[in-house]
Amino acid sequence: MLADQLLTAVEYLHGKSFIHRDIKPENFLMGVGPNRNKVFMIDFGFAKRYRDQRTRWHISKSRNNPLIGTARYCSINTHEGKEQSRRDDLESLGYMLIYFLRGSLPWQGLKGANKKQRYNKIMECKISTSIEELCKDIPKEFGTYIFYCRCLKFDERPDYKYLRQLFQILFKRRGYQNDNTFDWTFLEEKESKLDPAGPSTA
Repeated sequence: MLADQLLTAVEYLHGKSFIHRDIKPENFLMGVGPNRNKVFMIDFGFAKRYRDQRTRWHISKSRNNPLIGTARYCSINTHEGKEQSRRDDLESLGYMLIYFLRGSLPWQGLKGANKKQRYNKIMECKISTSIEELCKDIPKEFGTYIFYCRCLKFDERPDYKYLRQLFQILFKRRGYQNDNTFDWTFLEEKESKLDPAGPSTA
């Protein structure tokens, strides 16, 4: 359910001819009140048009670009200095989803004498970690997702519906029901019933 909403949010942004370029957990928030089960994307400081506003032509490839975004989640292409496009937002989202599931990523905690060295170590780890190893002991759909994103061409339109369906099929296979309510919402409701006075303001 979360993956579905995240993909829909990214697709919406791409539909407006922008890429985010800093997909990470901190840039998504849950709503409050009636929207408490809805995901919102925030922080568009690194966002960039990938299509010309007048001609609708896709931006051109370029190289030797500085790393824009967060090294932990950015795509291999971004590490290599290639111009970002829609595929890179989606690859970043894939790493984010794996992080949510595993609690960590293989390239976390790598050190370097400076930022450049640390980024290089992260890049080397991403390249050397096979998709099979990255997605070991987690549902196969995550590996399929990463493989698909990495195979996209620079200016290719991603099949967002296909990517959503990957996780929808997994959701059903696990026997879950889409009640549009996240687990933590139930926990909040349970806690509020146990403590009718609400949280302490002391």
